[in-house]
Amino acid sequence: MMSSKNQQEMVSAFAPASVANVGCGFDVLGFAINGPGDEVWASRAETPEVQIRAIYGDQGALPLDADKNTAGVAVRAMMRALDKQDEPGIHLKIYKKMPLGSGLGSSAASSVAAVVAVNRLFGDPFTKNELLPFATEGELVASGTAHADNAAASLFGGFVLIRSTNPLDVISLPAPEKLHCVVIHPHVEIRTEDTRKILRKQIPLAKAVTQWGNVGALVAGLMKSDYDLIARAMHDEIIEPIRSVLIPGYDSIKKAALQSGALGCSISGSGPSIFALVTSKEQAKETGRKMQAVLNDMALESSLYISKINRRGAEIVNKTDNA
Repeated sequence: MMSSKNQQEMVSAFAPASVANVGCGFDVLGFAINGPGDEVWASRAETPEVQIRAIYGDQGALPLDADKNTAGVAVRAMMRALDKQDEPGIHLKIYKKMPLGSGLGSSAASSVAAVVAVNRLFGDPFTKNELLPFATEGELVASGTAHADNAAASLFGGFVLIRSTNPLDVISLPAPEKLHCVVIHPHVEIRTEDTRKILRKQIPLAKAVTQWGNVGALVAGLMKSDYDLIARAMHDEIIEPIRSVLIPGYDSIKKAALQSGALGCSISGSGPSIFALVTSKEQAKETGRKMQAVLNDMALESSLYISKINRRGAEIVNKTDNA
């Protein structure tokens, strides 16, 4: 743990949205993007408990019960580790600045922003590495599994590789300088928990071998800034063929992205968002326009995000000594 600094009375933190899986890396690869994300305000309370006082931007969809909310679960785990359960508690206010059920790590962003804010509230007793296990506990509420690809990407920024979840072993990977991300979010909702239920428990060995090769090649491509290798590696043999049938127009959107020159295109997390990687902002705009045009032709509304890889991750955005 880090040595304590002067404790604050109220702190806010922002955690960015993230793209998980990155094609072939189911549950083991992810990266953060700029723009959408969640902000959480944390303040001290007189009662010795964690309370979520308000959630904004969710249209009433998320629970205020701290035992059922990803941010509340994560902060309670952190308070147990600090052994502060009998001391004055924490009030949280959550500002959702990204769509729910989008495949962009909404639940992870809330839990990450919450633990970063509360950590600062208590004088930064934990490093970022030490905060990750608390954030992943929140994912249990959202999807039934403590996967770390969204949470780690949102917390640390950049690309991350999850070597192991028990114990947690996360490796930060370099993001090639020219790499840009295009994300198209069709305005339909797909629950992560539901998309996990349709996945097969067993896969043919030949497909597994191909997948392992692609994951290794994608990591190598990122480390070498080899864009051709990244393009060859972004192929998902196992998850995409199953989940893509739930996303309206998926095959046509992917075809449009690749024809526009994208390095690769796949499902962001569990969907319905779809992402593409390209090598310039101009290319990103053109690819995004063509991807969105497919949904426009289907009379489906969508949101478009264009971003370089977010290398900062979660960060404190405001703090004050006034409760």
